[in-house]
Amino acid sequence: MQPDQNLWVPEIEGRDKPVYLAIADAIAEDIRAGRLSPGQRLPPQRLLAEHMGIDFTTVSRAYGEARHRGLIDARVGQGTFVRAPASTSTPRAPERPMSAGPAGFVDMTMNQPPLPDSPGLLDRLHQGMAAVLSGIGLPAILRYPEAGDPNGDRVAGAHWLCRRLPDLPAERLLVCPGTQGALLALLTALARPGDTVCAEALTYPGFKAVAAQLGLRVVGVPMDADGIDPDALRAVLAQHRPKALYCMPTFHNPTTATMPLERRNAVVAAAREHGVPIIEDDIYGPLPMDPPRPLAALAPDITFHVSGLAKCVSPMLRIAYVVAPDARQALKLTAAQRATSLMASPLTSAIAHRWIADGTADAVLDAVRSEAVARRQLADSILPPRSFQSKREAFHLWLRLPDTWTRGEFATHLRTRGIAAVVSDTFATTSEIPESLRICLGAPIDRAETRRVLTILAEALDQLPVSAGVII
Repeated sequence: MQPDQNLWVPEIEGRDKPVYLAIADAIAEDIRAGRLSPGQRLPPQRLLAEHMGIDFTTVSRAYGEARHRGLIDARVGQGTFVRAPASTSTPRAPERPMSAGPAGFVDMTMNQPPLPDSPGLLDRLHQGMAAVLSGIGLPAILRYPEAGDPNGDRVAGAHWLCRRLPDLPAERLLVCPGTQGALLALLTALARPGDTVCAEALTYPGFKAVAAQLGLRVVGVPMDADGIDPDALRAVLAQHRPKALYCMPTFHNPTTATMPLERRNAVVAAAREHGVPIIEDDIYGPLPMDPPRPLAALAPDITFHVSGLAKCVSPMLRIAYVVAPDARQALKLTAAQRATSLMASPLTSAIAHRWIADGTADAVLDAVRSEAVARRQLADSILPPRSFQSKREAFHLWLRLPDTWTRGEFATHLRTRGIAAVVSDTFATTSEIPESLRICLGAPIDRAETRRVLTILAEALDQLPVSAGVII
């Protein structure tokens, strides 16, 4: 059968994606460019497959993906048609985030990514959410999703992770309601009340909270500037025989320490020697331009890899991905998740799927990374030399206090100046607690406010506390 001369054919050459995603991307691009018009009928699936020389199932999957993105509609007995665009009356983002609190007060206690300085990108996010909502039919809104992965959310997650973990089978992946939900499922599956788990001497407070809720004992492992000390780790593993090692090898929270490859190999070797599984929290992993290989790439058979979108796309998009060592353990995690949080929200999963598939998530990541670099440069220019530890693309820094200040006094002083920050006690898993605070550069609304906050910090570091008898 010869196709009509006016047959629409997607241009997919040169796209480094699966063919079905490339076709869906081409539909989206041609709609934006006006090459496809609202109401226009797309070629029948078999005809397009024959013309492109690909399988019918690939075209069917591509059309399904495009429907999932809200780009097209399928009408029984009539065909597939380009959907009319969503209303342009979607409200813009507020000038100031809802969580910003009183005017002039900057809450740095939550480590959130900086708001990209791109109104066009924010509009794109709103339009994407509107398209997802308009593309979900009433039955889907009012019912639980089917078992398995009917909407391809695990496939989307595998695509998001492909730069860090290429050739990842979707059956090894679990979609979770944020990192906290992922850690809850993992610790429920790997340990029982009364068991011991270990982590860095300073670690993510959310991990400590989940462990405490499950009745687990957390043993801290000494660190240096590159992360966990491998010799100390071996001693801890031999003495306490923990059920798991939790660590954050890239842009560690709170210190931003990033393990070099040699250190990663040493940590993996220690875990192997003692038969201890690793929980690798890679939530900041997408941020560095040239990151070391994740532990899950070095030791996929013993590592549970956790990543997600909260720290590089949106904190309100509570979606995390857990990569298990194999499909069997992924099923075990699925059972643990069903017993604790049931599932990730299908609506937020759908938004994450769309943003990953159409490139919006990558665009936001690039914008967040650029803004983080700009704010880090401000910190370099304003704060005293060697007063903090951070990384180029990180949006938090580890502030080391001079001997004149205690962490409690400094945090109290900052509050009097309208700034809330987190003291080191919050992260500690050992009795050795440094006089330090974590400062989130993503909290200020823009660079001007970032400069103001950093100036307050710099001035405070040069002063003495009130307790020393100096009026400040």
